[in-house]
Parts: sequence; C-alpha cells; structure tokens
Amino acid sequence: MAATVPGAQAIARAAAVLRRVTAAGTTGVTTQDIAQHTELTRPTAHRLLTALQAEGLVDREDATGLWLPGPELYLMGTVAASRYDVPALAHNIVKSLATRTEESAFLSVQRGDETVCLLREDGSFPIRSFVLSEGVRFPLGVASAGLVILSFLPDDEIDTYLERQTKLSEHFGRPHSATSIRKRIQETRDRGYAVNPGLIVNGSYGLGAAVFNAQGRPEWALSITGVGFRFGPDRLPRLGRDLLSHAHQLTAALAASGR
Repeated sequence: MAATVPGAQAIARAAAVLRRVTAAGTTGVTTQDIAQHTELTRPTAHRLLTALQAEGLVDREDATGLWLPGPELYLMGTVAASRYDVPALAHNIVKSLATRTEESAFLSVQRGDETVCLLREDGSFPIRSFVLSEGVRFPLGVASAGLVILSFLPDDEIDTYLERQTKLSEHFGRPHSATSIRKRIQETRDRGYAVNPGLIVNGSYGLGAAVFNAQGRPEWALSITGVGFRFGPDRLPRLGRDLLSHAHQLTAALAASGR
C-alpha cells in the first residue's frame, strides 16, 4: 500500500510487526519469522523491533531471543477494552458452547483481511486442538472462523478479497487456492456453518458459525475445534446445530446491546 501521508509506511510496517508478535502470544516469535510474515528484510524487522522495544511495546527474552508483547501493549489494551467489550458479553455463550459440545470453543473477530481469536474456552474432552488461542490470527478464508465470515460477505467483497490475496495457497497449502475457497464458500452457505476438515493441522477439525452485527454483516464468529474422529458424520450435524444456536444467541445479545 502506497503511503499517502508522511510516515504512513513506517507506521504500517510497525503495525504489521506488532500484529505478528501478538499473534504468537506467550510463545514468542523470532526476528526471522516476523521478517518472513511481514515481507520485510531481516535488518528492517530487527530495527523496528528494537524501536518498539524501547517504547515498551515488545519485549525480548535474552535467553531465547524471542519477541513477546510488551507492557505498554497491555496498558493500551486495558484502556481500549472498555470500547470493545464484546468478549465480556460473549463469555458465557462461549463457555456454554464448550460445555455443550465438550470441545474447545472460541470467539473471533474480523480485523481487515484477518480474523483474531478473542476468547477460548476448553470443553471436557481431554484431547484438544491447539491451533487456535487468544491473539492468534488467520487470513479470511483460512480456518473455520475466517471461512464463515468470508462466506457471508457480499459477493463483490469476496471477489475483491480473493483477487488481492494471491499467496494463501503458498502459505497454507493447495486447499486454500481461490478456486478451492470459492467451493468451500458455497458449501458453507448451503450448510449454514463452515467446516475445516484438518486443512491447517492434519487431524484437527473445526466448525465455524457467523455472528452478525446490527447491519447484518458477519463481524464475529463462534467456532469449535477438536480431533478429527470427534467430527464424524454421526456427530457433525448435532455439533453444527449447537454451534448455530449459540451463534444466533450471541447475534441477538449483541443486537440487544446496540452493537
């Protein structure tokens, strides 16, 4: 994206670096990984990280060299949370979904061309998938939350998105080509919810249902994940019904709250 005001490019690059650091959560991430995912050179990525560290926005572990979110991000997030308190409203619904299905349940939100996981609640089944957790980001069309949000956007927005996202199959494999995503969009629309049959991590399945804002746009998604044998044809329809029921409940709660 071309800079339209002085300093815009530097801010965009710093924001991309911060998104990658926060996506890694408490695991931490290397300079090389950040450079690859932000399409920056390694020296540029390191220079930005050093500047962000000086402002307290990221931390670096001396022992491992991994980058982590810094204390200033926590303080900023605490202040911003009062304006974006959807997770507080959704918490009991996400917890109910995890209890009902016995699988890990999540709330994700669309941010630009990505979804960001906001909440995770684990169900009672002891074997779990750890593809998704708070702060993890995926492009639209990738993972069940990103697929279901993309599926219920207007057709022209889907076309525009897929035209500019030319590297999804390169990063996430052939099942994420534009042709394959369009096929899964139609399946999602027909079914009402998205299914990710182990396309990101082999054997880790996910279902996603859209949560709509007052204007009828899919702004959030509820999803569940688990091991593949728990998502067989005998159980999948019931999981889908439970997921859709909770998504409708959250859509109604958001509408009642004025969102």
